[in-house]
Amino acid sequence: MSLIFSILAIGGFMCLFRIYKGPSIADRAVGVDIMGVLFVGITALSALFYDLPYLMDLAIALALFSFIGTIALAKYLEKRSLDD
Repeated sequence: MSLIFSILAIGGFMCLFRIYKGPSIADRAVGVDIMGVLFVGITALSALFYDLPYLMDLAIALALFSFIGTIALAKYLEKRSLDD
């Protein structure tokens, strides 16, 4: 199980690099979105590994907020209003 957490941590560092070095705002947005997916994965794996079912609810809430944030950022980058 620690191997899976290590792989997700390496992916997180790769996302941080993309957020830091990304030449455009879209590259940074993709890095933040993938980082959100990694946080959801780490939280869900922690819920399974440590047998804490409330962490699964937290993972679902994180996924929802990540999705909403991605949609809002895409609308902003497209220069449209949020109610379209």
